Order: sequence, then structure tokens, then C-alpha cells
Amino acid sequence: MRRWNGWGDESVEFALNGEALAFLAQRIGAGKPVADAALAQACAQIAESRLPPHRLIDTSAEVRLRNALGQSLPDWLRLRYGVIGSAPDGVAYPESAQDVRDLLDYAQQYGVALIPQGGGTSVAGHLTAPGGVPSLTVNMTRMRQLLYLDTESQLATFGAGVLGPDLEAQLRARGYTLGHFPQSFEYSTLGGWVVTRSSGQQSLRYGRIEQMFRGGSMETPSGTLHLPTFPASAAGPDLREMVLGSEGRLGILTEATVRVSAAPAYEAFHAVFFPDWAGAETAVRQIVQAGLPLSMLRLSNALETTTMLALAGHKKLISLLEGYLSLRGCGEGKCMLMIGVSGRKPAARSALRAALALAAPHGSVHVGRYMGNKWKQNRFRNVYLRNAAWSHGYAIDTVETAVDWPRVEIMMRSVEAAATAALGAHGEQVHAYTHLSHLYAQGASVYTTFVYRLAGDYESDLARWKSLKKAVSMAIVENGGTISHQHGVGSDHAPYLAAEKGKLGMSSLRALFEHVDPQGIMNPGKLLP
Repeated sequence: MRRWNGWGDESVEFALNGEALAFLAQRIGAGKPVADAALAQACAQIAESRLPPHRLIDTSAEVRLRNALGQSLPDWLRLRYGVIGSAPDGVAYPESAQDVRDLLDYAQQYGVALIPQGGGTSVAGHLTAPGGVPSLTVNMTRMRQLLYLDTESQLATFGAGVLGPDLEAQLRARGYTLGHFPQSFEYSTLGGWVVTRSSGQQSLRYGRIEQMFRGGSMETPSGTLHLPTFPASAAGPDLREMVLGSEGRLGILTEATVRVSAAPAYEAFHAVFFPDWAGAETAVRQIVQAGLPLSMLRLSNALETTTMLALAGHKKLISLLEGYLSLRGCGEGKCMLMIGVSGRKPAARSALRAALALAAPHGSVHVGRYMGNKWKQNRFRNVYLRNAAWSHGYAIDTVETAVDWPRVEIMMRSVEAAATAALGAHGEQVHAYTHLSHLYAQGASVYTTFVYRLAGDYESDLARWKSLKKAVSMAIVENGGTISHQHGVGSDHAPYLAAEKGKLGMSSLRALFEHVDPQGIMNPGKLLP
């Protein structure tokens, strides 16, 4: 059973050990656990539905609550404190494109706002029901079948509501993989990845979702948009770009055709340490610009490296590792790089050797596969730490951007400093640390995590989050970064989009949405402020 007010499955726990709690208490002070609202208490706040009856729509309070919000920190605050506010008036579960078409016709007839939903993992406010008008959440997860696999072209067509594990299982049974593994993989959907321009952990090999998405079908208020597949085309602007990143403003993606690859025969993840950030950043830039066939490069700054080692447990093993690294010149200030290789074993090993050779002049220390194996084992479980941290009185939030190489370190320092100043204004400290999660020849993503103490009441904790979010978003804008590399815009990032798109770009987007959706029923308030 999915948690109704937190991340993931209720049966899965990823506890903070005593050393980790002592580490956080030393950094930012001891947390004070907060009492959560009960499910029945939250359901009691759900107002009576305003929707006319429809065969596909469930208007029960608990179903509406469980589909009302995503996984952003404001969403958590509303659920944990039981301050629900607006919720959808109903939830529909279509099983076909015709069902989606019927729901669109229904919404236009009765003036109902539609909120497309996949796995409900948004951390940018994509799913919040608008106030003032009746709203309907369209949960796509029953449209999850592999509809067609073209083995000659290596193209697979799925229902857009397929969850990551189901998608991979259907492909692996036939010897293929999509290779798209965001941290939300277990609970997010293919359609959600497409409309938010998602990026998976091994995008260095497989590409981002925009490289994988080759075509499909979207039901819009003005009709059906068919996107045929071509290996390439010069027939004007690519209409797939309208769908990618559209975040539900154009319509509802019902089918998606994606480029797949043969499942890798060999895969390995290796850990490498560097004495400092400067050498580490130079090394990864040289590695990625060399065009080596790696599947992942993930570089943690010094504080994230320290944090990961503190949270790892196995105190004696970590102590031995730290002693060895210190003898090799990687003491205080060391940074960890995770290198992933996938494919045929000889080629993968050759690529790893070439990457290690490029890293060596920068003082690198290769420590093998043990830590890489642990990372792979927990790659989708680490996010459960949000639940554990909350239970001890701490909030965890993140922000991510991407910039060209000359601005990477400046961005990292600026975002962390902005967070420190924002929480300092509330008399609190923040534990902020960063990694480069995706690397490109041109630049890198910059992904920062913030851990800070909960105040213990809804209004105070919302105020702390608003201060933090505004400060770090302004730091991103002022330093020339995109407001989102992989999480999308939603409502949380919408105020900062104009800085990236410009006046003409914003008006062009608005004109497109108004043309396709003249009544403005599709996910209002998201993407465009």
C-alpha cells in the first residue's frame, strides 16, 4: 500500500542510524518529532464533490485525498499537518484513449478542470487542484500495457500510464531496456517522464527522455494529436517538442512510442575519490568531453561525500576507508565520483579504464565496486530517508538546475549560500550539499539537497520553505541556470520561468495552450504563472 502522506510503500523503511542522527544534531541541532494528522482526520476535510455523475469517476473522500497532491515539501506539509485545502472533486481511471476522450468531452460540457496524473511523484506542484472551479484528476495508471514492440526499429509503444518497473519488466522479458531510471522510477510513469522532460540516472548512455520519445498520441480539448515516428525529419518544427514538457497544459498523453536498447550484458558502478572539488570537476569535464561510452557520472561535493559516508553505517569499514583515503591524499575536502558502465563486458571495461586514466592526473583514488554495488542496491530506496528524517523532526528538500561548465562551481556555491541565508533569517541552520547528477560536454546539472529542522506547526514550516525556495530559485536565475533540469516547472517554479523564456517565449506558449485548450481546462495554474 502506498503511503498517503509520505514516500513510497508503507512496508519499506530506511532508518537513520544513531551516527547519522548525531551527525545531523551536530550540524543543525536536534530535531523534534512532529505528530502527524490521521488519515480519517484528513479525509474529513474533503468537501462534498461538485461533479455530475460519470461512469469513470470516483468521488469518495479517501480516493480524492490520495490523488490530491504530489511529493513536494508543501504537499507533505499539507498532508502531514492535515491542512488539505483544495482537493479534486473526483478521480477518474481511464482504460483507453476513448475513455480519455469521453472525460475531455465531459470536462468541456460542465466546465471542469482536468489534472492529469501518473504516479503522483511530482516535487514541483504539478498536481494541486485549482480553487474556485470543480476539478477532476485523471489517473492514467490503468493504461500500462506494452502495445507493440518493433524489434527491427527498436521502438516500443506503451500506454502512457505504465509505471517504471512494469515498463522495464515487459521489455526485459523480451531482451530490451528503456534505460530510464529517475530516482522516482518505482512510482513514476512513462507519460509523466515525457511531459516533464525527465532525466534518468544513466542518461549518459541512454539519453534523456526527449531522446527516447519518438512519437505517440495525445488527447486534447481540440482533438487528437498524432505524432508518427520517423528516424529523422526536416518537415518543419518537431511537434513532439510541444508535448515534451507540456505538463498537462495541452492535453493527456495516452500512448508513447520510445526508443529501446538491448538489455546490457554487463553493468558495474565504481567509486573514485578526489582530494578536492577543483580536481574532481576538471576530471569529470575531461571524461565527459572525451565521449567515452559510460552510462553514468555522478560527482558529489565534499559535504555530500561526508554526509553519504556518515549515513552509510558500517562505522568500522568507513573508518578504515577514510584512513586509507587520507594516506592517499584524499582527506578533508575529498569528493566522490560514481562511474557507471553498461553494455558488452570488454567495451565497458575499456571505457572504465579510459575514464580512470583521465582521472589519475587529478589525484584520484579508485576504490572498486563495493560502494557502487551499495549505491545500485539503494538507488531507489534512498528517497525513503525523507520519511525517516521527518519522523525525527527534519525536513528534506531539493533543487536542481543546469549550467555551462564555467558557471558550475559558482552555481553550487551560490545555491548553498542562498539556502543558508534564507534559513538563517528564521534563526535556523541548514545542511546543504550538492552533486552533479548528469554531465554533458557543454556543462552539468547541479542538484542540491537541504536538510533543516521542522518548526512543528504548518504555518511556520510553510514560511521556512517559502523563504528557502525563493532564495535558491533567485540564486539559480541570477546565475544563469535553468529553473529545472529534470523536475519540471509545475506551480512551484512557474514564477521563475519568464527569466528563461523571455516575454515573447512566454506569450508564444500561452497562445499555443489557448489555441489547443480555449476553455482553459487543462491543468490550470501549472507551467505558466
